[in-house]
Amino acid sequence: MLPIIRKRMLWPDFTNELMRDDFFPVFRTNGYMNQNPAVNIIEEDKQYKVELAAPGLEKKDLHLDLKDDILTISTEKKVENEEKNENFTRHEFNYSSFCRSFTLPDTVDKDKIKASHKNGILTVYIPKKEEEQTSLNREIKIA
Repeated sequence: MLPIIRKRMLWPDFTNELMRDDFFPVFRTNGYMNQNPAVNIIEEDKQYKVELAAPGLEKKDLHLDLKDDILTISTEKKVENEEKNENFTRHEFNYSSFCRSFTLPDTVDKDKIKASHKNGILTVYIPKKEEEQTSLNREIKIA
């Protein structure tokens, strides 16, 4: 009589592989979907520049709000894809959002804030008040 050779079950290996950290990176805390985008804040003589990395987002996806001294940059994007075949239907959802808030100093001119979006980078230009610009470059006399 021949020995019975059992095939190894694939299900446990499949589930172990499926639940590995690198298979579903968006559910981890360091996955892109769970992170705020990178931000650079640059101080120049006449303005501050806030550069925010927003790859894959269009200008219409980004929202800038100014309330009192708080500048908020946010987005909420929802993408749905549906594919129908005679044997199956696949419906995928993708949601992404972030919200970054910055407290502006009293030395900025809030009425002249502007923003631009180019090549996946949102740049917010925050001009300094005129009196602040001139007060930075002044001579101090010795008494």
